[in-house]
Amino acid sequence: MIIEGSVAIFGAFLPELTDTLFSTQGIMVMLLVAYGGAMWMFLSSAPKVYTVMVSDMNIARQFYEELLNLPVADVPLQYYYDYEQSMGAGTLDPIYMGSSFSSSNVKPQEGLWYQLKKNTQIHIIAGANLGYKDCQRHVCFDRECLDALLLKVQSRRLKYKIRQENPLNFLVKDYDSRVIEMAEASN
Repeated sequence: MIIEGSVAIFGAFLPELTDTLFSTQGIMVMLLVAYGGAMWMFLSSAPKVYTVMVSDMNIARQFYEELLNLPVADVPLQYYYDYEQSMGAGTLDPIYMGSSFSSSNVKPQEGLWYQLKKNTQIHIIAGANLGYKDCQRHVCFDRECLDALLLKVQSRRLKYKIRQENPLNFLVKDYDSRVIEMAEASN
Protein backbone atom coordinates (compact mmCIF):
# COMPACT_ATOMS: atom_id res chain seq x y z
CA MET A 1 0.00 0.00 0.00
CA ILE A 2 2.70 2.50 1.01
CA ILE A 3 4.80 1.67 -2.04
CA GLU A 4 1.88 2.09 -4.43
CA GLY A 5 1.05 5.47 -2.89
CA SER A 6 4.65 6.66 -3.16
CA VAL A 7 4.89 5.63 -6.80
CA ALA A 8 1.61 7.40 -7.57
CA ILE A 9 2.77 10.63 -5.90
CA PHE A 10 6.22 10.50 -7.60
CA GLY A 11 4.61 9.69 -10.95
CA ALA A 12 2.40 12.72 -10.65
CA PHE A 13 5.44 15.01 -10.32
CA LEU A 14 7.64 13.15 -12.79
CA PRO A 15 6.24 14.82 -15.94
CA GLU A 16 6.92 18.28 -14.50
CA LEU A 17 10.38 17.20 -13.33
CA THR A 18 11.34 15.75 -16.70
CA ASP A 19 9.97 18.81 -18.48
CA THR A 20 12.08 21.05 -16.25
CA LEU A 21 15.26 18.92 -16.42
CA PHE A 22 15.20 18.54 -20.17
CA SER A 23 14.27 22.12 -20.98
CA THR A 24 16.95 24.45 -22.35
CA GLN A 25 17.47 25.99 -18.90
CA GLY A 26 17.62 22.59 -17.20
CA ILE A 27 20.22 21.27 -19.63
CA MET A 28 22.33 24.42 -19.24
CA VAL A 29 22.21 24.12 -15.44
CA MET A 30 23.23 20.44 -15.64
CA LEU A 31 26.10 21.33 -18.00
CA LEU A 32 27.31 24.11 -15.68
CA VAL A 33 27.22 21.77 -12.68
CA ALA A 34 29.14 19.11 -14.64
CA TYR A 35 31.68 21.71 -15.82
CA GLY A 36 32.15 23.01 -12.27
CA GLY A 37 32.71 19.49 -10.97
CA ALA A 38 35.22 18.73 -13.74
CA MET A 39 37.14 21.96 -13.07
CA TRP A 40 37.22 21.27 -9.34
CA MET A 41 38.63 17.78 -9.97
CA PHE A 42 41.16 19.14 -12.47
CA LEU A 43 42.39 21.95 -10.23
CA SER A 44 42.47 19.90 -7.04
CA SER A 45 44.65 17.24 -8.69
CA ALA A 46 46.96 19.73 -10.44
CA PRO A 47 50.49 19.87 -9.00
CA LYS A 48 51.78 22.98 -7.28
CA VAL A 49 54.42 24.53 -9.52
CA TYR A 50 57.27 26.82 -8.48
CA THR A 51 59.10 28.79 -11.16
CA VAL A 52 62.86 29.30 -10.86
CA MET A 53 64.71 31.66 -13.21
CA VAL A 54 68.30 30.69 -13.95
CA SER A 55 71.22 32.33 -15.69
CA ASP A 56 72.33 29.20 -17.63
CA MET A 57 69.94 26.40 -18.62
CA ASN A 58 72.67 23.78 -19.23
CA ILE A 59 74.25 24.32 -15.82
CA ALA A 60 70.76 24.29 -14.27
CA ARG A 61 70.01 20.94 -15.96
CA GLN A 62 73.20 19.45 -14.49
CA PHE A 63 72.44 20.91 -11.07
CA TYR A 64 68.85 19.68 -10.76
CA GLU A 65 69.27 16.32 -12.52
CA GLU A 66 72.75 15.23 -11.44
CA LEU A 67 73.45 17.04 -8.17
CA LEU A 68 69.99 17.14 -6.61
CA ASN A 69 68.86 13.99 -8.47
CA LEU A 70 65.38 15.39 -9.15
CA PRO A 71 63.27 13.34 -11.57
CA VAL A 72 62.14 15.00 -14.78
CA ALA A 73 58.41 15.80 -14.66
CA ASP A 74 55.75 16.14 -17.32
CA VAL A 75 54.38 19.58 -18.05
CA PRO A 76 51.14 19.94 -16.06
CA LEU A 77 47.99 20.42 -18.12
CA GLN A 78 47.19 23.82 -16.65
CA TYR A 79 50.40 25.18 -18.24
CA TYR A 80 49.11 24.43 -21.73
CA TYR A 81 46.51 27.15 -21.19
CA ASP A 82 48.91 30.00 -20.29
CA TYR A 83 48.22 29.68 -16.56
CA GLU A 84 51.70 30.92 -15.67
CA GLN A 85 51.46 33.95 -17.92
CA SER A 86 48.22 35.00 -16.28
CA MET A 87 49.80 34.75 -12.81
CA GLY A 88 51.89 37.89 -13.26
CA ALA A 89 54.97 36.94 -15.30
CA GLY A 90 54.74 40.46 -16.73
CA THR A 91 55.35 41.96 -13.28
CA LEU A 92 58.77 40.41 -12.62
CA ASP A 93 61.46 42.63 -11.20
CA PRO A 94 64.00 43.41 -13.97
CA ILE A 95 66.91 43.34 -11.50
CA TYR A 96 66.66 39.54 -11.42
CA MET A 97 66.51 39.04 -15.18
CA GLY A 98 68.88 39.47 -18.05
CA SER A 99 68.47 42.31 -20.51
CA SER A 100 67.05 39.95 -23.14
CA PHE A 101 64.22 38.71 -20.89
CA SER A 102 60.68 39.55 -21.84
CA SER A 103 57.59 37.88 -20.40
CA SER A 104 56.21 37.61 -23.93
CA ASN A 105 59.10 35.41 -25.10
CA VAL A 106 58.58 32.72 -22.42
CA LYS A 107 56.13 30.00 -23.36
CA PRO A 108 54.83 28.03 -20.35
CA GLN A 109 55.70 24.66 -21.90
CA GLU A 110 59.34 25.67 -22.45
CA GLY A 111 62.05 25.22 -19.90
CA LEU A 112 62.88 22.32 -17.61
CA TRP A 113 60.36 20.55 -15.38
CA TYR A 114 61.34 18.58 -12.26
CA GLN A 115 59.41 16.79 -9.54
CA LEU A 116 60.41 18.40 -6.22
CA LYS A 117 57.98 16.57 -3.93
CA LYS A 118 54.79 14.60 -4.34
CA ASN A 119 52.40 16.86 -6.27
CA THR A 120 55.00 19.69 -6.34
CA GLN A 121 57.08 20.60 -9.38
CA ILE A 122 59.74 23.12 -10.34
CA HIS A 123 59.62 24.93 -13.68
CA ILE A 124 63.09 26.18 -14.66
CA ILE A 125 63.24 29.08 -17.11
CA ALA A 126 66.03 31.31 -18.36
CA GLY A 127 66.15 34.96 -17.43
CA ALA A 128 68.29 35.57 -14.33
CA ASN A 129 71.46 37.67 -14.37
CA LEU A 130 74.73 36.31 -13.06
CA GLY A 131 74.89 36.66 -9.30
CA TYR A 132 77.38 37.19 -6.51
CA LYS A 133 80.93 37.30 -8.00
CA ASP A 134 79.54 36.22 -11.41
CA CYS A 135 78.27 32.90 -10.10
CA GLN A 136 75.24 31.17 -11.57
CA ARG A 137 72.04 32.59 -10.12
CA HIS A 138 68.75 30.79 -9.54
CA VAL A 139 65.95 33.14 -8.49
CA CYS A 140 62.60 32.14 -7.06
CA PHE A 141 59.68 34.16 -5.69
CA ASP A 142 58.55 31.41 -3.30
CA ARG A 143 60.31 30.83 0.03
CA GLU A 144 58.78 27.33 0.29
CA CYS A 145 60.53 26.33 -2.92
CA LEU A 146 63.94 27.51 -1.74
CA ASP A 147 63.43 25.83 1.65
CA ALA A 148 62.70 22.54 -0.14
CA LEU A 149 65.75 23.00 -2.39
CA LEU A 150 67.94 23.75 0.64
CA LEU A 151 66.73 20.50 2.23
CA LYS A 152 67.65 18.64 -0.99
CA VAL A 153 71.11 20.26 -0.94
CA GLN A 154 71.58 19.25 2.71
CA SER A 155 70.35 15.68 2.12
CA ARG A 156 72.78 15.28 -0.81
CA ARG A 157 75.59 16.57 1.50
CA LEU A 158 76.64 19.29 -0.91
CA LYS A 159 78.74 22.22 0.26
CA TYR A 160 76.56 25.26 0.89
CA LYS A 161 76.63 28.55 2.74
CA ILE A 162 73.62 30.57 3.84
CA ARG A 163 74.36 34.22 3.05
CA GLN A 164 71.09 35.70 4.25
CA GLU A 165 67.98 34.36 6.01
CA ASN A 166 65.36 36.87 4.97
CA PRO A 167 65.03 36.93 2.01
CA LEU A 168 66.71 33.53 1.76
CA ASN A 169 69.97 33.54 -0.17
CA PHE A 170 72.48 30.68 -0.14
CA LEU A 171 75.42 29.45 -2.19
CA VAL A 172 75.93 25.85 -3.34
CA LYS A 173 79.06 24.39 -4.88
CA ASP A 174 78.60 21.82 -7.65
CA TYR A 175 80.96 18.98 -8.62
CA ASP A 176 82.78 21.25 -11.09
CA SER A 177 83.46 23.76 -8.26
CA ARG A 178 81.01 26.24 -9.78
CA VAL A 179 79.13 28.33 -7.25
CA ILE A 180 75.37 28.55 -7.69
CA GLU A 181 73.53 31.31 -5.87
CA MET A 182 69.97 30.43 -4.82
CA ALA A 183 68.07 33.67 -4.15
CA GLU A 184 64.57 34.47 -2.99
CA ALA A 185 63.24 37.49 -4.83
CA SER A 186 61.50 39.80 -2.41
CA ASN A 187 58.59 41.87 -3.63
